[in-house]
Amino acid sequence: MALRVLNEVLEHDAYASIVLDQTLRDMIYLPRTEHNDRERRLATRLIYTTLERLLGIDYMLGKLLEAPDFLPGPIRNLLRMSASQVLYMDKIPDHAVVSEAVNLANKGPHPELSGLVNAVLRNLIRQKDTLLWPAPEEGSRHLSVVHSMPEWLVQKLTDTYGIDMATAILAAPRPEDHIILRPNRLRMSADQFEQWLITQEWRYTKGVMPGAFRVYGVPYMSSEEGFRKGLFTIHGEGSMAAAEATMVRRGMRVLDTCAAPGGKTAYMAESMQDTGRIFAWDKHDHRVQLLEAMVRRMGYNNVRPALRDALTPWPRFEADMDVVLVDAPCSGMGLYQNKPEIRYGLTPEGLAAMCETQQQLLNVASAYVRPGGALVYSTCSILKEENSLQAEAFLSAHPEFTVEPLPDTIPESLRQHETPLGLQLFPHRDGVEGFYMIRMRRA
Repeated sequence: MALRVLNEVLEHDAYASIVLDQTLRDMIYLPRTEHNDRERRLATRLIYTTLERLLGIDYMLGKLLEAPDFLPGPIRNLLRMSASQVLYMDKIPDHAVVSEAVNLANKGPHPELSGLVNAVLRNLIRQKDTLLWPAPEEGSRHLSVVHSMPEWLVQKLTDTYGIDMATAILAAPRPEDHIILRPNRLRMSADQFEQWLITQEWRYTKGVMPGAFRVYGVPYMSSEEGFRKGLFTIHGEGSMAAAEATMVRRGMRVLDTCAAPGGKTAYMAESMQDTGRIFAWDKHDHRVQLLEAMVRRMGYNNVRPALRDALTPWPRFEADMDVVLVDAPCSGMGLYQNKPEIRYGLTPEGLAAMCETQQQLLNVASAYVRPGGALVYSTCSILKEENSLQAEAFLSAHPEFTVEPLPDTIPESLRQHETPLGLQLFPHRDGVEGFYMIRMRRA
């Protein structure tokens, strides 16, 4: 199962979390026994350890293979997954790693390469304590291989934040697997939801954001009865903070320009107590369907999903909105711990194009803010080009907007890092996903 998911991610640019979730759903016929749950956890760990350590694994395999790039994808990924166990995992004996890899090679599309798989892995086991990583003196090259981050991104983080903070960002361990839930506040308070959680016998801790709960060990949360009935939703805490930054109130007219899958839309709908109107746009039909399904499940009456490209001006809404939220498409580099594959698909050219889109979105969306209204810009990124530099350029071109402090309903532990150009959150420092937000008022 792990190899199947890795092949989809590394050969077809799929998202690991989506493919893994679907694969687990396909295996729902397996009974929920301790053994099967342990197997599922092992498959998940194999997948994410391989993806999180991919550049280091490729570096080591490159010392044992003459031309790894020319190997068939399934064989190369089998070697990567096996090497992740040898180099980074300690509960599977080396001989079992080799045996299972050879068996998988024989069952796959290239059984003729099972001998190569056997030889490479045995060499890796013999030499793993003597193969050398790039020396610390090599700077970004060392950090790139050791922490499995493309070198150009390492250099960007180092140039932006300095070597010490960049190293801290890269070295931060992946948090224990959990899902962040918050109650549907139209139906129950945080205290009532906690009492309901106790009845489910789930292991949980309270999050940083008010009403956020981190739940552990529940693999199919979207199939749980409470989720299907709209008692709660799944929502990251950095995203919750960005939604809180809108400061929406009863009766407002609100536009969420890039709304799917709908976490912030849901948060605002509840903050407005299901009054007023939220226009929730997305330019992809299947994502609008996700919004519509969320609205039905949660029971909102004040949300209107629509298929609309936010880059195209909509004169009907000009100067008409109390609040406009631009949660812009971005690199996703604030989620690199939970979605490690993101870092490998990003290029300098792709980042530059993303920044251009963000700038256009801000320029178009700002026209919808009424005089005295608010514009909130956010991303799930830790790169300045997408965040504070983007806000600085917008404010320079639009002097009618000024920065406002974020509301004190966002915890002080997060707000203490706010600057005159917004708030940047980091996983290693703040304990939430990497997120940026800024609130601006139109004169």
